[in-house]
Amino acid sequence: MKKLKIGIIGVGRLGYEHACNIANRVPGSELVAICDGNFARAKEVAEELGVTAVYSDPKEMCANPEVEAVAIVTNTASHVEMIQIAMDAGKHVFCEKPLADTVEKCKEAEKIIESHPELIFMLGFMRRYDHSYQVAKQKMENGDIGDVILVRCYSQDPISIIQGTLEYAPRSGGQFIDMSIHDIDLIRWLTGSEPKKLWAIGGCFEFKQYKDWDDGDNVSCLMQCENDAMAFFFAGRAAAHGSHVETEIVGTRGTLRIAGVPASSMVEVMSEHGVCRECYQDFVTRWHDAYITEMEEFCDCVAKGRQGSPNVYDGTASTNIAFRCKESFLKNELLMLE
Repeated sequence: MKKLKIGIIGVGRLGYEHACNIANRVPGSELVAICDGNFARAKEVAEELGVTAVYSDPKEMCANPEVEAVAIVTNTASHVEMIQIAMDAGKHVFCEKPLADTVEKCKEAEKIIESHPELIFMLGFMRRYDHSYQVAKQKMENGDIGDVILVRCYSQDPISIIQGTLEYAPRSGGQFIDMSIHDIDLIRWLTGSEPKKLWAIGGCFEFKQYKDWDDGDNVSCLMQCENDAMAFFFAGRAAAHGSHVETEIVGTRGTLRIAGVPASSMVEVMSEHGVCRECYQDFVTRWHDAYITEMEEFCDCVAKGRQGSPNVYDGTASTNIAFRCKESFLKNELLMLE
C-alpha cells in the first residue's frame, strides 16, 4: 500500500505522540518532515525518528513537494492559520482539537476548507476512535439499548500532573474549551442531536487561582438536546487516583458504561492497603491506541478520497457549545441555544 507522506507541525507532548505514531505505528503513513517553533526540539525528535527534513517555519515545510499531508498539533490559537498555510500549499490536513479558540475563527476554517474540496480535512477528536467507544456506538446503532435517554461523561486529570496543568491554564481557554470539548463532541456524536438548552456550574474548590482566569478547577453542565435526550458532563483537574474518563449511555432498553474504573490493566494489587487497581496517570497513555486508529482513518480517507470525520463543522459546533457553556458558567444561568 502506498504510504501517505506526512509532515507534522508541533512536536510538544501530544505532537511527539503523533510523530512517533506516524513514523512507526501507522502502516499507511510515513513521517517525512518535522516543524516546530523550537527548532532544537524539532531536530531532537527528527534525529530520534530518522527524519531529515526539519523546519521552524510552517510555510517552508508546506512548500516541500515531498509532503502530501500535514498534521497540525500546535496551540489552539494558531490552528486556523496553520490550516490556511497547509491547504493553500495543496496539502491534506489532520488538525488536533479544538478547531480554534473562537467561533469566528472556526467559521474562517470552514471557508478555507470549503475552498479546497479536493483536499481531505479531519479533526482530532480521538475518543470517537477508541475501541470501547466504537463498540458502544455500534451497539447503539444496532438498537441494543433502544433510544438514548441520557449521556453522562466524566473527565478528570490526575493531581500528579497539576503543576503542568496550572502552568498552561491561563492560556488554555478554560475548562470547557480545553477539556470538556471532548465530552461535548461525544454527546453530539452519541445522541445524534444538538443541545437546545444548558446550564453550566462549577467553582474553584482546590486551586483558587482559577478564579483569576474566569474559570473553575471543577465544572459541570446539564444539557437537553433537540431530540429531548439529556446529557451531563463533569470536568475536574485534580483526581487523586489518576486520569479518569468515563462515559455512560442510558437507553430505553439498556445501559452502556465505558471505563467505570479507569484501570491501566487487569492487574489487582493485594497488599496491606487492601485490593486496588492502578489507574492511568496521563491522557496520552489512556488514548494511545485511539491516536493510532484516528491517524489510520485519516490516511485511509486520503487514499480513498473521502472526507474525514469529525469534520470542520463538528469542530465549529463543539467550539460554539463550549463557549456557551462558559457563558452559562460565568452568568450562573440557564441558556437557550439557537
